[in-house]
Amino acid sequence: MSVRIKDIAERVNRSITTVSRALNGYDDVSPETKQLILKTAKEMGYSPNTFAQRLQKQQSDTIGLILPTFSPRFSDPYFSELLAGIGNKAADLGFDLLVSTRSPGPEENETYEKLIDGRRVDGFIVVRTRKQDQRINYLLSRGFPFVAFGRTDDCDRFSYVDEDGYFGMQLIAEYIAGLKHEKIACILPPQDLAFSEKRLAGLQAGLAEFDLTLREEYIREGDLTQKSGYQLGGELLDLPDRPTAIVACNDLMAFGVMSAAQDRGLVVGEDVSITGFDDIPMSEYSYPPLTTVHQPVYQIGGMVCEMLIRQICEEIQDLQQVLLKPELIIRQSCRSYT
Repeated sequence: MSVRIKDIAERVNRSITTVSRALNGYDDVSPETKQLILKTAKEMGYSPNTFAQRLQKQQSDTIGLILPTFSPRFSDPYFSELLAGIGNKAADLGFDLLVSTRSPGPEENETYEKLIDGRRVDGFIVVRTRKQDQRINYLLSRGFPFVAFGRTDDCDRFSYVDEDGYFGMQLIAEYIAGLKHEKIACILPPQDLAFSEKRLAGLQAGLAEFDLTLREEYIREGDLTQKSGYQLGGELLDLPDRPTAIVACNDLMAFGVMSAAQDRGLVVGEDVSITGFDDIPMSEYSYPPLTTVHQPVYQIGGMVCEMLIRQICEEIQDLQQVLLKPELIIRQSCRSYT
């Protein structure tokens, strides 16, 4: 029987993460601990995993991530950051990452089933969670390891990491109201996504603290792309009584709104204030730089990856549920309304 990192971790009473990093020569493990781990690994006959060893223990040492997208040319800097965080952490822990893109629906569900039945992966990271998520229901019914980045309507059944979007939108509401804006619009994500309702509710609650409300004609639903932000932002800006501030629920849609404003000869940050959510790297370098809610997407990728691998290796038994508090990053895309 092949020796696993989990076996060594149990012998030396250290975490799987520490053992993996010691075996891979990382400097953040103390020399004494590293020496103990290397000595124990040698005594136990450990050798790096080979394909044959993987077959023997019926484990692929691979985690899966199926990105839900309708576009054949998938490009989203948000997911690029997330993938980097997941991939780097997986490599640190001796796992591979299998990434696929599928349109939400039957094709997506079939892919989960094929990867599980073919023993291609040992667990999944589920992203862009939906209010009622069939992917999660299926994985729970199979008893298959997974961790979600995001919550659902019944998220008490599984492990997840999420950003408190309700609180993040409250921060935006407080900031925009403090700039004396009253005609405030919002471009939402698709309503089936779990975070859409939370972000709308957070914005409404935050505005209510200042006796402000979102007018129905100022609410639009986008698809989280720059294209939809451009189209919907243009609709809002073409209204006879246009809003003075537009809150987009992700940065890509905010960039689209900025382009729509500039194409109409408006100066972003003067004629109209625009905010986003996520703080992807290009937010700092847009023109003008975008006021947005920061969530550490790269770090979250590492967190969900490590949480999943510890679950796969049976290092943790209880559900792990982490809700992070975001912060508001103020830049030049907003200004007081006078």
